Amino acid sequence: MFSLKDKVAVVTGASQGIGRDTAHALAEAGAKVAVAARNEEKLAELVQEISAKGGEAFAVKIDVADIEQIKSGFKSILEKFGKIDILVNNAAITRDG
Repeated sequence: MFSLKDKVAVVTGASQGIGRDTAHALAEAGAKVAVAARNEEKLAELVQEISAKGGEAFAVKIDVADIEQIKSGFKSILEKFGKIDILVNNAAITRDG
């Protein structure tokens, strides 16, 4: 496995599915991970899971359809970690057909 030590990653849509798994993988590779989504409860669970495995994570409630939430969320991430090295734009809405 490669190392992402000292890297900061942001994952949108991190509360479930591919985003959640991606956040775990980035943390396991050594990155500090900011997890963003609309569901604060699921984000809190994810942060606890990453922390329990020795990783560092930070939850940010962001609805990517709201530009003001995006701006304030990324400001919070930069205040916390000082930089962003990796961005995973995973947020999406699915509709059952």
